[in-house]
Amino acid sequence: MIELVFVTCLSLAPTECRERSLLFTDITPMTCMMGAQPELAKWADSHPKWVVSQWKCQSIRTAGMKA
Repeated sequence: MIELVFVTCLSLAPTECRERSLLFTDITPMTCMMGAQPELAKWADSHPKWVVSQWKCQSIRTAGMKA
């Protein structure tokens, strides 16, 4: 499972920030990196009071998975 982690800040209060994430089950970390900007643009379009300030893709383990 891949997680796109991103930080958003309020447009009118740039110090008011929150960490958010989107989860993907069927992509690789490289696919996440290549497709992150369009996904973040869609998120930003539907949340006009917020600005994405940083982002990263990371693999996450789910409960029950063995290392």
